[in-house]
Amino acid sequence: MNANLFIYTLHLADNALMLAQRNAEWTGHGPVLEQDIAITNISLDLLGQARNLYQYAGSLYNNFTEDEKSQVDKYIPKLWKQYNRELQEDDLAFLRNENQYLNLLITELPRVDWAQTVLRQFFFSAFQFYLYPRLQNTNNQQLSAIAEKSIKEVAYHLKWSAEWVIRLGDGTEESNERIKNALTDQWVFTGEMFVPAQFDLIDVSLLKEDWDKKIESVFAEATLRIPKQTWMQSGGKQGKHTEHLGYLLAEMQYMQRTYPNSVW
Repeated sequence: MNANLFIYTLHLADNALMLAQRNAEWTGHGPVLEQDIAITNISLDLLGQARNLYQYAGSLYNNFTEDEKSQVDKYIPKLWKQYNRELQEDDLAFLRNENQYLNLLITELPRVDWAQTVLRQFFFSAFQFYLYPRLQNTNNQQLSAIAEKSIKEVAYHLKWSAEWVIRLGDGTEESNERIKNALTDQWVFTGEMFVPAQFDLIDVSLLKEDWDKKIESVFAEATLRIPKQTWMQSGGKQGKHTEHLGYLLAEMQYMQRTYPNSVW
């Protein structure tokens, strides 16, 4: 149970971190100043969620028995083991290899354009919007507290991204075409959110009905149709990723790997 809790906490943290990193790529490049600030703030919210979760994962590991540590050893960065100190949030964020991350594939996809970014945020925020209340009601006090703190942020992320999906879908011919292209590219990555893994503390399959209703409601206003595609990509929760994650990690981890043990 402790091992699954640690792995599940990593999964949640990895989701938030990867999407935070992708959204941060818009800083200084947003379509207008107001939205540049908005997407940067969303990135910071997600980064805050990731930090809280990595801190909790580190505290779990540092209090594990040797047997419990052996059960999660495949997720622990080898470079950290050279240090004579406890496992920290930065170790989990910056020192793990690609196959040690458990984030959903959709969170690591390239930003491409504004339509791809806001649609991805909408899909993921809708997922978090229905996940976090259930997480808040678990008997794990730490995860419950993190979920409670994050729910207001997620509600804003969902509202903001839904408004943009509607604005692009029901906008100009070009904006409609861009959001449709984004939908074609991303839909096959949405199914993974609802496939339970052995380490899940919440049965994510139970979230799909509410998620579907939210998507359908917003798409109706955006004049978009749900794709008929039923086959879905998967693998992120098992450490099997797209080629994009390696490039993302190379940039994100450069400083910590070049100058080990550096701190702000």
